[in-house]
Amino acid sequence: MPQLTLTGPPLLPPLLARGALLSPCKSRRLPRTAARHGDGTDSTVDRLDRLVLPGVRIDLAHLAAYERVCGFPTGEDAVPLTYPHVLGFPLAMRIMSGRDFPLPLLGLVHTSIEITRRRRLPATGEYELTVYVDGLTPHRRGTEATVVTEVRDTGGASDCDEIAWESRSTYLARHRVDDAPSPADGERRPAPAPLPDRPLRELQALAEWRLGADVGRRYGAVSGDRNPIHLHPLGARLFGFPRAIAHGMWTVARCLAEHGTPPAALVRAEFRAPVPLPSTVAYAADGRPGGDFELRGADRKGGQRTHVTGSVYPLLQ
Repeated sequence: MPQLTLTGPPLLPPLLARGALLSPCKSRRLPRTAARHGDGTDSTVDRLDRLVLPGVRIDLAHLAAYERVCGFPTGEDAVPLTYPHVLGFPLAMRIMSGRDFPLPLLGLVHTSIEITRRRRLPATGEYELTVYVDGLTPHRRGTEATVVTEVRDTGGASDCDEIAWESRSTYLARHRVDDAPSPADGERRPAPAPLPDRPLRELQALAEWRLGADVGRRYGAVSGDRNPIHLHPLGARLFGFPRAIAHGMWTVARCLAEHGTPPAALVRAEFRAPVPLPSTVAYAADGRPGGDFELRGADRKGGQRTHVTGSVYPLLQ
């Protein structure tokens, strides 16, 4: 995998425009792509750049805007656990909007994230970002890409080679799966590393949030993620959603703002069902630090639907 060191963060508007223009051509090739990747690997990934951006400093005004949109307290020196994802997003878009990335950018759906924070990151620190694609995996509804973001603290006293924060995100391109392997051939990505078992506890609804139709636009403004499925019902309908849907990263950030996380933690979250906008959702948790949480809503028949499931695991420092 070639490595490319950048001198500044990529500009998102031209990347999003390029990704939109290339998406129709990539969409026509998707069934063949799924067939090629039956073992979850692909030589295409080896040709994609591994992007490195050194000397990153945080815009404190932008950080405060992000915190307000997601419900985190403002003014703290340590950045919220989910904020580095926003810092790495332009690098991820440079890769995923490129000609060599095999999946169409338009319509990509964030399906899961795993975040490991080894210590709190000061808002006034200096960091080095690394972003790369780790693999492509067949999925029952299409093909998933795994994007890795790593953050190294280069402004502190610690060893700059140590990864202070990292994430693994999966993005789904939905397409026909006529040529995709069957579940017996390994349709899902490899299971994450096992963690200590926890006794099952019922998750109690602890808060109710009424989400306005503008949540996607507000989060898109601070994150740079202006995927049409989040911004307006018309854009969402182009990709099979009756209404605009909330960003997965907004939903997990909002839950973690309510839930809280220890200084060193591993978080796993799955985006189980889209959160339509507007809607009313309930945050539920098991009431213990570093425990499990969910975001729930109502389905079309008046029953309950789980949108997000997540777990927080404290790590030893």
